[in-house]
Amino acid sequence: MQNIILEGKEVEGIVFDLADLAEHLGQLNDPRDNRGKVYPLGIVLSLLVLARLSGQDKPKGIFEWLRYRREAFSQVYGLQVARTPCLNTLRTILSEVVILEELEKRLKSYLHERYGGQESVLIAIDGKTMRGTIPKGFTRGVHLLSAFLVAEGVVLKQVEVQEKSNEISTAPELLAALNLKGKVVCADAMQTQRAFCTAVLSGGGDYLLVAKENQERLRADIEQYFQPARRAPGWHIADLPRTTARTVNKGHGRLETRTLTLMPASTEFLQWPGVEQVFKLERHTRAIRTGKETTEVTYGLTSCAVGTVDAAQLAAWIRAYWGIENGLHYRRDVTLSEDATRTELTTLAQAIAIINNFLIGLVLMLGYTNLASARRYFDARIAQQLSFNFY
Repeated sequence: MQNIILEGKEVEGIVFDLADLAEHLGQLNDPRDNRGKVYPLGIVLSLLVLARLSGQDKPKGIFEWLRYRREAFSQVYGLQVARTPCLNTLRTILSEVVILEELEKRLKSYLHERYGGQESVLIAIDGKTMRGTIPKGFTRGVHLLSAFLVAEGVVLKQVEVQEKSNEISTAPELLAALNLKGKVVCADAMQTQRAFCTAVLSGGGDYLLVAKENQERLRADIEQYFQPARRAPGWHIADLPRTTARTVNKGHGRLETRTLTLMPASTEFLQWPGVEQVFKLERHTRAIRTGKETTEVTYGLTSCAVGTVDAAQLAAWIRAYWGIENGLHYRRDVTLSEDATRTELTTLAQAIAIINNFLIGLVLMLGYTNLASARRYFDARIAQQLSFNFY
């Protein structure tokens, strides 16, 4: 097999080798009968990845992109016939042949073995519905809950939220599949549940959560920590120790000031699994054009021990958590056209999501932060190599 190489951006020695990926994916279990099997599994999957890197998102677009380059690819892969997989073959491979859990593990291990990483601390947990899977007249489609390393752009694991379940009951399954030792798990207020916190702690990690309307008593108790100490003639209660971090950001036509105050907590008062510290986050924004000002206050808690993290680190993690929206969901929804890809096949939809997760991680590992721009560049580089070496 001949090579197609995509170079990393301003990172010497970092490349993506198509032959290497095909060999790695060739180790997947292939339940197909050898009789009549034209395309090895690793070749089909690596072709899919290459087409996606070149900007093709929908199955038909992938099929046509491959077909118009069939002579070149037959030489690249050493195929006996100058053909590439048809549309039905591509769909069948993803929906019936590939074992999803194996595919996810192989792609994640490829990123780790070839590019390292996956060592950052913060894991963001969040769910996403694939809108293209919602049948007409229904409101629910394939819904996936993901564990995302925000700093590296790598999805560690995703699980489907079953129809008669929800993200709260699915989260422990996701957490059980992760190595949480030395990690801090951050999620939205929905996951501020005792079972979630216990699962994180049992796995050797720490949690970082906010308390909102779904935990009114907990929120009220945390708020009490930040009320002024009661005073009376002749005596007073000293303020509890605290640290504060403040950041100011300007963008999107507004000036935002974020102030986080962090305090040690008492398990006897809160009676929450593993709680060590509580925080208050104030967001003050001012619209530059109109001058309109708004203030939002959020309370939360963490199992990170006093002295191991300060207010600045906690504020940075909370801000980074929302990177799952732009770093993962937006890229899948918009740049990779996931929501516009219509399918009622649950397995096919999950396979597409796994490949999308891999593409995002791969492009970031190669040093590109703009996924759309990187795909246009890769398309040109692939065309150059096919034309120069194989036509």
